[in-house]
Amino acid sequence: MVPRMRERAFEHDRDASFPKADFTELREAGLLGIMVPGRLKGLGATFREYVDVAYHLGRGNGATGLIFNMHAGVTGALATAPDELAEELGAADYPARRDEILTGAVNGSLYAVAMSERGVGSRLSKMTSRYTRVDGGFHLTADKAFVSGAGYADAYLVAARNTENPDTVSQFLVPATDGVTVDPTWDTMGMRATGSHDVHFDVTLPPAALVGGVEGITMLAAQIAPHWMVASYAAVYIGVARAAIESAAEQANQRNLAALPSVRTRLGRADAAVSAALSTLRHAASLVDAGDPDASTWVWRAKLLAGDAAADTTASMMEVAGASAIRSGNPLERLFRDARCGALQPATSDVCADWLGVAALGGDPYATSEPRW
Repeated sequence: MVPRMRERAFEHDRDASFPKADFTELREAGLLGIMVPGRLKGLGATFREYVDVAYHLGRGNGATGLIFNMHAGVTGALATAPDELAEELGAADYPARRDEILTGAVNGSLYAVAMSERGVGSRLSKMTSRYTRVDGGFHLTADKAFVSGAGYADAYLVAARNTENPDTVSQFLVPATDGVTVDPTWDTMGMRATGSHDVHFDVTLPPAALVGGVEGITMLAAQIAPHWMVASYAAVYIGVARAAIESAAEQANQRNLAALPSVRTRLGRADAAVSAALSTLRHAASLVDAGDPDASTWVWRAKLLAGDAAADTTASMMEVAGASAIRSGNPLERLFRDARCGALQPATSDVCADWLGVAALGGDPYATSEPRW
């Protein structure tokens, strides 16, 4: 898929249009069911396998990779949550609903994530979205931002707090139906084709829409499974950085610049930095799959390295190609803008570094005066 995605990427970036053809191919390949277990006819990928797929999608078109990641985050988190946990939390009926959601992905349903809000970003502890228990279920009102795939998703994972008990933060899977309104606000420097518009929700939902079957588990999930919220899309940005190296090398050869030591050293340093970031992410993913207690720390390391490596590498590759790289239509111009978003997406590079710094000092990175989520 990578060459075809690259051919289409310029048009989608220019027009800020949704990469429909990319997702047609993803559906045909069965990749919307990548995290769904084999018993439900999914591909049953491990997290380690997932990051390799996301890496290559990033090489093709980072915007497609990010939309795909949000979908995989929903299905992956559901697929890996043990049935015993639902039973312990008092939601013994939930596995059937979970399997229904996962089967939808296998059949081609695309899920989006609606967490962030204007003014507070992805910090769940600061959100203003609210839900109230009503006869027959819940009523949810939310104004969300940065919703990748908005308008094309079949359902949205929406986080909100209980009106009567604001400390209770829950998640709902909301179908794209009446009461879900997309506000086309996405006009950005980079990742223009993600269609991460604002989405407004004013809906009444049945009890089955409550993800996990229990209220108040969202903050817990952010701590026990940080890989989906922190580092899953790190692979996409590493893929973007690798694409920049590949493009810069191609352009250097076309212009007979390979004899210049400055060109070779920039490419060499970029190759080492991107390879190190990818190796770190793969190691973190392997630890996640193994249930290793050190996985969380490596997840934060991977996100930090990915965001910084993507920004630094693409900037350096622009200098390899020279002034032609700033022209619209040169792949490096788009890759540079897309890569710059990596360090800004939650958890930002500064938040990652602070988390790791607290851990290095022997403290609890989650026990801070200002909640990270």
